[in-house]
Amino acid sequence: MKNAQCKKCLNKFNQKDIYTIQQFQYRKEPNYEWSVNYFKKIGISEWDSFCEGCMLFYSKESEKEWNSKI
Repeated sequence: MKNAQCKKCLNKFNQKDIYTIQQFQYRKEPNYEWSVNYFKKIGISEWDSFCEGCMLFYSKESEKEWNSKI
């Protein structure tokens, strides 16, 4: 049963396939604290749900922003 909804694309998906920005605590750069602040600025909290495609999009966008600040 598809009962979770992606905040970005609004598509429904299975709850076991939820991604949150907490996934970014496992990447080396940018660090998690920077990521949380970046996403907060664009209106995304640590508990917002995303599908895999949108999470990949935000991963790339945040990396671009991080690299532009270096």
